[in-house]
Amino acid sequence: MTADESATATGLAGRIERLFRTVRRPDREPYSNEEVARACREATGESFSTTYLWQLRTGRRDNPTKRHLEALARFFQVPPAYFFEDGQSERIAEELVLLGALRDAGVRDVALRAVTLSPEGLGTISDMIEAIARREAGPRRTE
Repeated sequence: MTADESATATGLAGRIERLFRTVRRPDREPYSNEEVARACREATGESFSTTYLWQLRTGRRDNPTKRHLEALARFFQVPPAYFFEDGQSERIAEELVLLGALRDAGVRDVALRAVTLSPEGLGTISDMIEAIARREAGPRRTE
């Protein structure tokens, strides 16, 4: 992560970018700037160009109108406070990751089955998932 990216990670640009990375279409592909800008134009009836959205995502513009933020919040299904409150932003981001994972049928099936397990059973499943994740990640390469 560059210094510029680090500086905006908690700013408006970082929050918008996080929504694009986390909230996906049902086919798990990310939304394009054009798709989001079009939806925001339709929601507000105001100008909301692809270029403007790109500028917000990259931090080149950082003072959108209230209606633009409300349109983005509505599109990504987050409260408008997501764009302003640090604690709220982090909590919502964690929930978005979880919701994104639950859209996957396999993950949802495992989660639904795990609901009925005892705490010991959940611990065993958690250990197994961790071991599989380490195995699939493979040895770390240094370059």
